[in-house]
Amino acid sequence: MTKLIVGGGKKLKGDTEVSGSKNVALKALVAACLTTEEVIIENVPLISDFYVMCDIIKELGGQVKILDHKVSVKLPEFKKTKISLERGAEIRTSAMFLAPLLARSRQAVIPNPGGCRLGARPIDRTIEGLSKMGADIKYRSADGYFHARSRGLRGIEFTFSKNTHTGTETLIIAAVLAEGKTVLKNAAEEPEIDELISLLNSMGAKIKRTKKRTIEIVGVSKLHGTSFRILPDRNEIVTIAIAAIVTGGDVFIKDVKKEGLEDFLSALEKAGGGYEIKNSGIRFFAKDGISPTNIETSPYPGFMTDWQAPWAVLMTQAKGSSIIHETVFENKLEYVRDLQKMGANATLFNPKVSDKNKVYNFNLEDDSADYFHAVKIEGPTSLHNAVVTMHNIRAGAAIVLASLIAKGESAILEIEHLDRGYEKFDERLKKLGADIKRVRK
Repeated sequence: MTKLIVGGGKKLKGDTEVSGSKNVALKALVAACLTTEEVIIENVPLISDFYVMCDIIKELGGQVKILDHKVSVKLPEFKKTKISLERGAEIRTSAMFLAPLLARSRQAVIPNPGGCRLGARPIDRTIEGLSKMGADIKYRSADGYFHARSRGLRGIEFTFSKNTHTGTETLIIAAVLAEGKTVLKNAAEEPEIDELISLLNSMGAKIKRTKKRTIEIVGVSKLHGTSFRILPDRNEIVTIAIAAIVTGGDVFIKDVKKEGLEDFLSALEKAGGGYEIKNSGIRFFAKDGISPTNIETSPYPGFMTDWQAPWAVLMTQAKGSSIIHETVFENKLEYVRDLQKMGANATLFNPKVSDKNKVYNFNLEDDSADYFHAVKIEGPTSLHNAVVTMHNIRAGAAIVLASLIAKGESAILEIEHLDRGYEKFDERLKKLGADIKRVRK
């Protein structure tokens, strides 16, 4: 068992960098499987999820070479069309291989995808879209696999019932080599999707946003190789920014810009956190106390669901009452129990909403009376040390932040979640002055 031991009370100070976007890198690996030619992706994060995706490509017959933070992918032909249960269950993005497998081999067998268990996180919207494109997809509970076949994907007009980041990307990838034109409506707008579109267009695809939440893809007969550089990870920027402010520190993140961070920066201003945008990066620093805020997560543009767990830690230090309302996933507040264990005055509850179907992005049938969708935090609270557990990537980062300001020494278990989304996070925090060490038994 590996754990993190964190001593609280140290201010983070200095310069640092963030990795390339996890949410782009994993999808870029899938996109690279659409061509027989070499695709080079630069600035990839060397995280465990990235290595799992590379292993899946190798299993399918691809050649993968990693040099520092650059990866080369070449898949002349799919030698297999089935993803192993072991690999597929490790990471949710494995389901996206449905698209290149159906496009090039016209068949695919993939396990029910794994990764962070944030409620149901269904792929039903993706399956619905691929089925309308001509794929015959059946889930067999006996073996836990989706079995898919196609005589050739065709272009369609498809409207997503709810916003779906991964669903939008999967159907874009599937439509690139499909016959005819595909129009995706109510499509997600995240900057990471635009990066994927740029990558695919550099490979010879014909994709464009025609209006708000509408993406048009004209199918082409083949794609070619390319070289593409991934932008910095927005989630990692926010995590380090909050770490700097909540510890009373001052950290400069090099080579990042404000694009995609507008809603976070707006909330940070209201909370009284300091930031300074420079040509070479953004400086985040503590000012004169933290003010309470009311936050509601939402698809882009809006306050990201991946930001709310670190934000909750910041609000434990705010003077007054704060509320965070999670609307994207039905069960993403598990970490609050650990904050309570560390002394946070946090109360889980379900707010009254006029129309749940409009307010919540998850499928209502996946909700449960045991799930809470909001938390009220009273502050400021002096957190104390505890033995705590990571539940998913962003919640894991939040627990690290809480430990950085807690009195005494905390032990954090199940840190493999952190390694799935942050490259050497503990080492980088240590360079900024954190008292943190990784202990292996």
